[in-house]
Amino acid sequence: MPFVKVYVHFVWSTKNRVPHLYSKELRIKVWNHILENSRKKDIFIDFVNGYSDHCHCLVSLGVDQSIQKVIQLIKGESSFWINKEGLTKEKFEWQDEYFAVSVSESVIDKVRDYIKNQEERHTKKTFQQEHDDFISKFGFQKFEG
Repeated sequence: MPFVKVYVHFVWSTKNRVPHLYSKELRIKVWNHILENSRKKDIFIDFVNGYSDHCHCLVSLGVDQSIQKVIQLIKGESSFWINKEGLTKEKFEWQDEYFAVSVSESVIDKVRDYIKNQEERHTKKTFQQEHDDFISKFGFQKFEG
């Protein structure tokens, strides 16, 4: 049996960054659903949180899981569920774009704290600023087209 521990920090936004997840109560409901549904699909989410227009997940990938499949399952099912439950005023969609960066076990606690403190962080910084920081910090190329 293989022993695998590969952590990935995922970040994605609502379509057009519409602040659909407008209340803390709604966000908690969505994050809890993401956790519960992921467990059923054998996706191990270590930590999930976000703000009105985006989500952060720290995931430990399983031996046969790919980044693409995991993000597709999390985003696809959660947007379907949000719409089915009528939790937002308008049709809910996640943006196609997402970030996925590997996380060294030596900084797991730092990443958990970062994700945990989203509510507080976004009283001082917009998601656009956070997005731009990710682009810069992790050396992603911006593609115009």
